[in-house]
Amino acid sequence: MILDIYQVDAFTDKTFGGNPAAVCPLEAWLPDMQLQNIAMENNLSETAFFIPSQSSDADFDLRWFTPSCEVDLCGHATLATSFIIFDQLKLDKPTIRFSTRSGILTIEQTEYGLKMNLPVWDYKETDIPLLVTEALGAKPTALYKGNDWIALFDDEQTVRDLEPDMDKLLQIKDMRGILPTAKSNGKYDFISRFFGPAVGVPEDPVTGSAHCILTPFWAERLNKTTLHAYQASARGGALFCELKGDRVHITGQAVLYMTGQINV
Repeated sequence: MILDIYQVDAFTDKTFGGNPAAVCPLEAWLPDMQLQNIAMENNLSETAFFIPSQSSDADFDLRWFTPSCEVDLCGHATLATSFIIFDQLKLDKPTIRFSTRSGILTIEQTEYGLKMNLPVWDYKETDIPLLVTEALGAKPTALYKGNDWIALFDDEQTVRDLEPDMDKLLQIKDMRGILPTAKSNGKYDFISRFFGPAVGVPEDPVTGSAHCILTPFWAERLNKTTLHAYQASARGGALFCELKGDRVHITGQAVLYMTGQINV
């Protein structure tokens, strides 16, 4: 079987920036193991698969796989998939509705990029285990638990300079990944990084879904609902985030890097 596949750099306006994702359109779902093997072969932080939806509530059904597992939500691969549907498949609609493990996600074309409507993720403060400090190589000011863990630091440069111990991060249970973050001293409101070796992603370049928790977190601390965020990985990427009740609107750009076909 020969399938079309695309590689897109998300949360950037130029190739080799942002976060690369593979996007694979399907007519119907392949077996889960085959989807996982494709994602493992691609060896990107996420591979997105979508099919035409049978539901009247959605246009497409969408799933996301890291090299090691299926995940409940991925922002940058949703952005990449939407870009392919609008730019390459020429969907003649202003919005896309995806049916996903995280409910219906709506993506809208705007003059600033593609705006994703994602759920808010809750968090609560907790004690800082020694293992977290050892794994990150620096002690956070505070630690918060949610789908991801937030490690708050006072200094932006400390976040940028972290060189975590991935083996020790793997010993921390009950989290998808950990988000070192700090208020920015420059043109952004805050910066962050994402480390998720438990889901096969040692460091993710730009993590849209992480801003489902970072947006409400920083909105509370900065007393503003519209935020300009930067994920300070080696590739880096900018996100425009807006807190709207129990939803987070995240806007970003994307560029096509590669088109091809795969044999499975």
